[in-house]
Amino acid sequence: MEYIIYHNPRCSKSRNAKKLLEENAIAPRVVEYLKNPPTKEELSDVLKKLNLTAKEIIRTNEEEYKTLFKNKTFSNEEWVEVLVKHPKLIERPIIIHGNNAVVGRPPERCLELLP
Repeated sequence: MEYIIYHNPRCSKSRNAKKLLEENAIAPRVVEYLKNPPTKEELSDVLKKLNLTAKEIIRTNEEEYKTLFKNKTFSNEEWVEVLVKHPKLIERPIIIHGNNAVVGRPPERCLELLP
């Protein structure tokens, strides 16, 4: 079963999580989600594996969030649509293995998915 990392190579936390996986002999499939944003279905699936809502994985310190979405109230499905259209707002990294996933903050959280 493969490991997948939703990765932003410019993010130190994301780079550190990827490095931790590689140090443990895991070569994850890398999804650069800023270049290839997830579909609504893919993101909904990731959220199920994380056991989180879309609102819980939003980067609220991003200027884009503060300008466009702060103090807005949306349903989970509407937040999913926001994240698909604005992938920069997705918390990173997200590491997936099978039906389990974690947000790699701190990066050591990715070790929770190791056998």
